[in-house]
Amino acid sequence: MRRFEFVEGTSAKFWMAGVEGVNFVVVYGRLGTPGQRDEKAFATEEAARKECEKKVAEKLRKGYHEVAADAAASAPTGAKGAAAASARLELPPRGTAPTTDPAKIARAAGALVGFVKSAGRRSWVVRRAADNARRALRAVGTIDPASVPSIGRPLDELVGLAVAPKGKKGVPLESVCSLLAELHTSAFERAVDQWKAAGSGALGAKVIDALSKQRESLEDPELALRVGLLLSARPGRAGTVSKHGVVRRFAKHVKPHLESYLVSKGGRVRAHLDAIETKGDPALAAVVSALKSA
Repeated sequence: MRRFEFVEGTSAKFWMAGVEGVNFVVVYGRLGTPGQRDEKAFATEEAARKECEKKVAEKLRKGYHEVAADAAASAPTGAKGAAAASARLELPPRGTAPTTDPAKIARAAGALVGFVKSAGRRSWVVRRAADNARRALRAVGTIDPASVPSIGRPLDELVGLAVAPKGKKGVPLESVCSLLAELHTSAFERAVDQWKAAGSGALGAKVIDALSKQRESLEDPELALRVGLLLSARPGRAGTVSKHGVVRRFAKHVKPHLESYLVSKGGRVRAHLDAIETKGDPALAAVVSALKSA
């Protein structure tokens, strides 16, 4: 039988479904309990399978996520303990495998240099350069820029320009974060280290602090990256994701995995978000508020 689980707030439940002959069978209940079994007979096995597929689709729309069917074997009794023992959701991979294609690498390097040169120019010029760089990086896959100097050098420059002092030429921090989303997680970790070293007086210091704390509190670097990318968003600013887009991305692509991770550690998403300090940065406060509403 296929197994699905829903863990959010105080809810910690499972739902299993399968077909036995002409019977559609479900087993459901709280995590860590045996649950209860229901069966419904159909005229044919094909009809039972169609009903199963229909009900599975309904559960997925409601926020259930498929896990290994044997996950219940090790689940203890009690809602919190059961939730903690639930199988961890695996984050889907980002991007494609790294390439060694010289032409693609050269284009990515050139686009990054172009982004560097756009610093201090009109906002639409900077946005266009950032978009070009992001598309070019996507074509080379999730490489570690430290292993490709032609890409690593201009990227390091951009990381520095993202925290340039007021009055100096710079680029938006969220645009640089969008580049890190295309690369290996190690690029994000190095960028956070560089930003943190810039000190509390750096531009976007509150966001940098939030990114750093995500990396420290979440032992999964990929999960820390994905939460951090949302925190770096600036809803309402031209060329950036809307508040609705932030909520949708979090609810669909990040929250289930963050919930799964935190529950396994005895925590909850709301408490995790409540711990993010946003004082002095209204844009960050707006993002955190949006995430809480998801």
